[in-house]
Amino acid sequence: MATAEYALALVAACAFAAVLYAVLTSSEVRDLLTRMVVDALGAGG
Repeated sequence: MATAEYALALVAACAFAAVLYAVLTSSEVRDLLTRMVVDALGAGG
């Protein structure tokens, strides 16, 4: 039974990673992260 539970947890973790990857590689999120980094670097000097 433990092996089946581990397999299910692995599948769930892979699905979560795929969704997270899709969100982080979207153009909206990429633009937001880029803007945050540029603003943070601009605020330093």
